[in-house]
Amino acid sequence: MKRNPLYSGSAWSRPSRGARAAAGRPDSEPAPLPPPKPTRLKAFLKRRPVAWIAQHRWMASTAALGAALAAVLLVQVHPPRTLTQADIDAAVDYTLRHRPTPPSTSSVAAEIIRPSVVRVVGYLTEDQIAEAAKKAAAEAAKSKPKPGDAQSKSGNGATANEPPPQGAKPGQTERDKGAISVGSGVVIDEKGTILTNWHVADSAPRLKVTFSNGLTADADIVGAQPQDDLAVIRARQIPDDLKPATLVSTGGLRPGDEVVATGFPFAIGPSVTHGVVSGLKREWDFPDGRKMTNLIQFDAAANPGNSGGPLVNRNGEVLGIVTGILNPTSQHVFIGIGFAVPIENAAAAAGMSPF
Repeated sequence: MKRNPLYSGSAWSRPSRGARAAAGRPDSEPAPLPPPKPTRLKAFLKRRPVAWIAQHRWMASTAALGAALAAVLLVQVHPPRTLTQADIDAAVDYTLRHRPTPPSTSSVAAEIIRPSVVRVVGYLTEDQIAEAAKKAAAEAAKSKPKPGDAQSKSGNGATANEPPPQGAKPGQTERDKGAISVGSGVVIDEKGTILTNWHVADSAPRLKVTFSNGLTADADIVGAQPQDDLAVIRARQIPDDLKPATLVSTGGLRPGDEVVATGFPFAIGPSVTHGVVSGLKREWDFPDGRKMTNLIQFDAAANPGNSGGPLVNRNGEVLGIVTGILNPTSQHVFIGIGFAVPIENAAAAAGMSPF
């Protein structure tokens, strides 16, 4: 059998210098090596790859069948665990304990409208305050018991029944000295324009507003719509980060929709109450004899001091301006029915047409 020669790179097997010179090659150029011989496997696959795979397809099928049988045997030896009611209860309990409770719709609405709500206080002038103090002192002197009266004989002469100073309101503090009206309002633009009630703004010669960041500034009446109990006032100084409220049409409002009322009832606040729209297009006789129409009736608690505050939907958008409460008594406390002027009327009073 003829065998291919083997070549070695060792020095002793190289041709002599003379032989290389006779072959016409320089001394530095090595002799070329023959190409490598392909292996038998590569040659086989190169000649018949498709035929070989077709002939050995049974091997792949057998391997797949064996894997399937092994999986079946494994499931039978270790069957999957069936969920029980205890497992479900444990999963639910874990989720409730480790997942924070989502905020209520009323708290979201209150947080959105909070930066836009202001406190509106009407004050007497300095001269009026001094005159009221003199008048109160004179009335106190007249009501002081004289020596020998029954009250003086029975006790220490205390005047517990002495009437409070003129103009005092429930919930007022020392900073409200001289205040004759306390209400609420809502900022509607970046210039410091505020919507409130006419009966809050018109009853006092001086107005002051307090913003959500604590800034207090004088305010002036710049517009009015008395038939709807609406007043537009503007603060002389505003915060740098003033955030006006978003107004929304009442066109799609329906009885049962959730609403939130925000304001300063009895000068306390800002306070938040939650309820629903209980009626639309209501009529109400205002205490001064005016008849108001097209009002929103709601059941979120409102009291003196809520007047002029916003009534908002669950998104914190202003639907109306709170104007009054229905009460057959003279106590001026909430019994379940409040009224608000639709924002369309309020926007018209401010010279705006947002819808």
